Amino acid sequence: MGRIAVAALVSLWVIPISILVNHIVPDPYMDEIFHIPQAQQYCKGNFRSWDPMITTPPGLYYLSLAHVASLFPGMLCAQVASSFSDVCSTAVLRSINGILAVVCSILFYEIIIHLRPALDRRKATLCAVILALYPLHWFFTFLYYTDVASLTAVLAMYLAALKKNYQFSALLGVVSILIRQTNIIWMLFVACTEIINITMVHQRDNVIVDDVAIRKNVTMGANLRKRKLGNAVDGANYFRTNTSTSSTANASGLLDEIQAILISSWHLKYELLVSFCPFFVVLVAFAAFILLNGSVVLGAKEAHAVSPHLAQILYFSLVSAISMAPLHFTFSQAVNLFQLMWKNRPYCFLIGFLALTAGFLSVHFFSLAHPYLLADNRHYTFYLWRRIIGLHWSMKYILVPLYIYSWLSIFSILGRVQKKTGVLAYFLASAAVLVPAPLIEFRYYTIPFYFLMLHSPIYDYRSWLLAGILYIAINVFTMMMFLFRPFHWNHEPGIQRFIW
Repeated sequence: MGRIAVAALVSLWVIPISILVNHIVPDPYMDEIFHIPQAQQYCKGNFRSWDPMITTPPGLYYLSLAHVASLFPGMLCAQVASSFSDVCSTAVLRSINGILAVVCSILFYEIIIHLRPALDRRKATLCAVILALYPLHWFFTFLYYTDVASLTAVLAMYLAALKKNYQFSALLGVVSILIRQTNIIWMLFVACTEIINITMVHQRDNVIVDDVAIRKNVTMGANLRKRKLGNAVDGANYFRTNTSTSSTANASGLLDEIQAILISSWHLKYELLVSFCPFFVVLVAFAAFILLNGSVVLGAKEAHAVSPHLAQILYFSLVSAISMAPLHFTFSQAVNLFQLMWKNRPYCFLIGFLALTAGFLSVHFFSLAHPYLLADNRHYTFYLWRRIIGLHWSMKYILVPLYIYSWLSIFSILGRVQKKTGVLAYFLASAAVLVPAPLIEFRYYTIPFYFLMLHSPIYDYRSWLLAGILYIAINVFTMMMFLFRPFHWNHEPGIQRFIW
């Protein structure tokens, strides 16, 4: 069991379902009507052509060119431009996401075993396959969207950073940004988490060195001095234990961690500057792009203007918690949260009150209903908005405690294995990606969901198996609705289909 097994298992559904989708829906659909013609222009060598309705950079189209060239190398060598453009069909262009989905599953596996080297390889394989079934990622594997390519590039960037290959990681960060601009946030998140890990390891090593020195002094001193220094050793041992990777997030305060990171960063400033200089260069280049472009998006700027959509981060918490309902919505998890809050009740109840207040203010003042959301009944979000959030004026307020519970559950699960600063970095990165987005799109939740799952503890495999069964049921439903329940609009010709 391993990466080959993961790739083989994922291929078992990618290949036949791709064939089925291309047979029933051979023409471009939804956003494909923009992406596929643009990619075909690139296949013709027309790199100056650009559809103003496309909001993302052309990274996917360049990957598609490389993909088509690898499938038909003879045409590229013969430089038969017309023949080369002919093979850039809808089915061929869609197939790149099928290949990238397999690559993604391998990246899931590699990251899991890197973060948990003691984990059984069969269990790691199981978790990687279940993650590959996540409905939002699974569905867009079979269409020509940027989501799968974006996720693949971000995960590859993260894996390279975990292996301390920071230059290659920054290069993959450039690739991810060329596919989707918001990946600049995940590049900064990856750099931030690595800096946190490096500085905390440096601090731990210093404590160990001090501990050894104290022990040497103890063996050389008198009995009275032994007792005094013995107390110091106990204190050093306590500090060392509580700054280890497994328990720092639970034993030390957030401000203490931040202070320790700042102090260690100052001592390691030259090493950090050299290691993470490539990330800084990419950040400066991206800032220059924003200044020249006047916006983060390339096209359709009016429809995708940055808006303070604070409710978006609340929707994400609930969607992510439901996606792993066997972990979050159980009696034991609810009891654990209550016990944790009761144990630290003055502090936790204050945080809970502030979170609820912020939640109510967010849904009241910063809950946006984009025109696309209200008008397009092909998306599931259209029905969720109308039949749940828009059912009654009070519904958006009634759901706030559920949003807050979801975030508290997410924080508690991440906090079992992550430092508090790491959890904070994850929350800030998710907010930076989601809050500016005016449109509710579950596709935007994919990357933060995967970072959540990859950093969550893997203890109860029954929960993962139940999640896998849930994913399969949702995938079967959504694909059946997409393929076999088409409908027509009165105001526009053509076949319409339900989609995420």
